[in-house]
Amino acid sequence: MTLWEFLSDRLDRILIQAVCAAAAAFFLRATGTQSGVLAVLLLALLLVFAGAQLADFLRQRARLRELEAILEGLDQKYLFAECVPTPRSLYERRLFELTRRAGRDMTGAVSDARAAQREYREYVEGWVHEIKTPITAARLICQKLDGDTRRRLICELDQVQAHVERALFYARAESPERDCVIRQTQLSQLVAQAVGEHRALLIQSGVRVETDGLDRSVYTDGKWAAFILGQLLQNAARYRGPEPVVTISARPLGKQVQLTVADNGLGIPAQELPRVFDRGFTGSNGRARGGSTGIGLYLCKKLAVFLELGLEVTSEEGRGTTVTLTFPAKEAL
Repeated sequence: MTLWEFLSDRLDRILIQAVCAAAAAFFLRATGTQSGVLAVLLLALLLVFAGAQLADFLRQRARLRELEAILEGLDQKYLFAECVPTPRSLYERRLFELTRRAGRDMTGAVSDARAAQREYREYVEGWVHEIKTPITAARLICQKLDGDTRRRLICELDQVQAHVERALFYARAESPERDCVIRQTQLSQLVAQAVGEHRALLIQSGVRVETDGLDRSVYTDGKWAAFILGQLLQNAARYRGPEPVVTISARPLGKQVQLTVADNGLGIPAQELPRVFDRGFTGSNGRARGGSTGIGLYLCKKLAVFLELGLEVTSEEGRGTTVTLTFPAKEAL
């Protein structure tokens, strides 16, 4: 708070006091008070008034700075009203009491919302585990069908499985630390896991996968990283070109390893590229092809931030898309 802000806030009070001082001076002058005495009285009154205002300003500024320091030192700032020192005036006591009441109500609402969110997440996780049973049963039934029908149904079941896994990871993304273990992992194993989980989709879509330089170790959670790679493979299959090819390659970069997933599909329009990680953004290709939810890349970015992975997308419309994942690793010798 500045002195100008303090005086502006008290402008009406200052004007009333100035009017009262002028009226008193007029009355004293009318009753015969000498001009010299009147001037001394007004000067003394002005000094007392200015001193009182300055002292009040310094006291309020110090109090505000004290409260600001307390607020800045709190990790959970909504508990500010519970942590302030004893109020110094009746008005301050009443004000902080109202603030505490509002804070307690907000804390209760936040606790209820977190409990509801936790219950919903647990329900989704339970539902995902339950739905895997009929999916597995459907796969077994497919084994009794003829070749083409079996392949088509297995491909659709893989899509269902992918949506189910996406729902599970979306539910867990709010607290990924509960299900995350960082360890040294081979890139070749991550890629093989992701490709294996989406093999039916890739074959059905005619996508050829080429790999290069994957004999490197990185530090990450294998399950979460494989999920990210799986989302990239699904996008490559969904937005494929006439002769789809996905190239997955890796190269060392000091204490990091860059994994590149490049396809020769439809590509992303330049004006849409900055928004590909936004939740719910489907883009022109997603609307044209249908079936896009705008969740896949959003989840990839969220999980990459948690795993401390670099995630960048470059694309040229009509030429393809390249996604680069940067993993922490031992420095290359």
